[in-house]
Amino acid sequence: MKCLIVDDNPIARTTLAQLCTQVKDLTISATCSSAIEACNYLQNDDVDILLLDIEMPEMSGLDLTKYLDDKDLVIIFTTSKREYAVDAFDLNVADFIVKPVTLPRFIQAIDKARAIIDSRKEEFNVSSDEFIFIRDSNVIRRLSLDEILYAEAMGDYVKLHTKNKLYAIHATFKTAESRLPASRFIRVHRSYIVALNKIDSLQEGGLVIDGKFLPVADAHRGALNKRINIF
Repeated sequence: MKCLIVDDNPIARTTLAQLCTQVKDLTISATCSSAIEACNYLQNDDVDILLLDIEMPEMSGLDLTKYLDDKDLVIIFTTSKREYAVDAFDLNVADFIVKPVTLPRFIQAIDKARAIIDSRKEEFNVSSDEFIFIRDSNVIRRLSLDEILYAEAMGDYVKLHTKNKLYAIHATFKTAESRLPASRFIRVHRSYIVALNKIDSLQEGGLVIDGKFLPVADAHRGALNKRINIF
């Protein structure tokens, strides 16, 4: 696994780098002293894990996380402020470590990130453009794509919403996006993928499916407008 360390404190960067050497399958791709530097690095280079400080000048770790909405990586926040825990939860990051970072706590976070990365290969299989197979309570179940209203990110799981039932699948949201046919589904937010033919209306800041309002992120609005047929 490749990781990128982002922290404006040189001592914190050195500490995290030393901790990384204690995990055999973890390598450091680079270290960055700012979120902007990390943003530029990730334009051309991919990593598996982002070890990210929150409070940094010009661009915070929270801002960078929102910007990297479409990047296929796992984020672990490292910060001295516990009050950011709620923000971390809302952004669906893998873990939230309060400094000073100890080796046992670091290994725990990396193990969680590894599990998320491994889960991308499991539990979510497309059979054709008409249906998918999902694991539901230890039963492999066939689910018609036409039944799916939208998919929602929920930590290490993806929730598939249908008219009458909700299915929680152990998979990353990136996996869901890659497995749901692009001809029928589109990502509109870091936490939502919707079925195009289930959209009832578009409203300011979002859309409505089956009476449920879902937000549409600015980064995805243009692609959505191109896909829908507005008369």
